[in-house]
Amino acid sequence: MVARADLLSDVIGSSKKHSLLNLFELTSELIRAYDLEHFDVPDTKPWELLSFLMEEHGLKQSDLPELGNQSVVSQILSGTRDLNVRQINSLGNALRYRQAYFLSAPINQAFA
Repeated sequence: MVARADLLSDVIGSSKKHSLLNLFELTSELIRAYDLEHFDVPDTKPWELLSFLMEEHGLKQSDLPELGNQSVVSQILSGTRDLNVRQINSLGNALRYRQAYFLSAPINQAFA
């Protein structure tokens, strides 16, 4: 499923209206549901997770240009802006963390 989510993410790219976007979100949620059942996964908001991982990796906002400029990164870290598919894919690859954990809480809770 992770390989399928990675493939879907590559196909979708940064499109916000791609026909496969719902399939990507569903696949990511299935991965998250599996992980929640089989692993100790923290229940946290995407921006809190990002902030924690940035601290763990010693990263600053300027170290994440794939998210956008520092204003965009600030908005994401404050919770006023959600991550898009392209950003989620980039974070998952850069920080070696499952993309599903970066989805917004309403989507995550819909499958809990």
